[in-house]
Amino acid sequence: MRPDDILKYCLENLPDTVLVNSWGESGIFYNPNNTLKRGIYVLTVKEKDGDNDKGSYLDRESIYRLNIGVRKNTFIGMFGTVPARPSKGGIVDMPFDFTQTDKILPHPVYAWMSWVCTLNPFDATLEQLKPLIQEAYEYAKEKYSKRK
Repeated sequence: MRPDDILKYCLENLPDTVLVNSWGESGIFYNPNNTLKRGIYVLTVKEKDGDNDKGSYLDRESIYRLNIGVRKNTFIGMFGTVPARPSKGGIVDMPFDFTQTDKILPHPVYAWMSWVCTLNPFDATLEQLKPLIQEAYEYAKEKYSKRK
């Protein structure tokens, strides 16, 4: 599974989404008719470390991370708790190896905001992620309607 395959899946299956490239990542945003400057995050694909996000060691050869913003209750159901916000440049205090590939994990930095992630998901893992992607999409639509 390549990052472009995931982004293409989202654009083809999540109506009113757009692709935005910024900050070294590609993001899928809900933004009907481009009414907002960017839109509302659904998910991102990050392919390199950033100054404040090095927990997954994305600078390794051919490693990328799919990041999905889910509802808090979903995150708690998956991981038991929402961690505290880490200090700048740090990672959340949770007992996970954030460098593991093909495993659904809390996001190493944004778990405090109920984001989950997977490094280099295989097809079977992406199938497990599709309901979370759909949830993130529906959640983005709700946030969008509150901004209108």
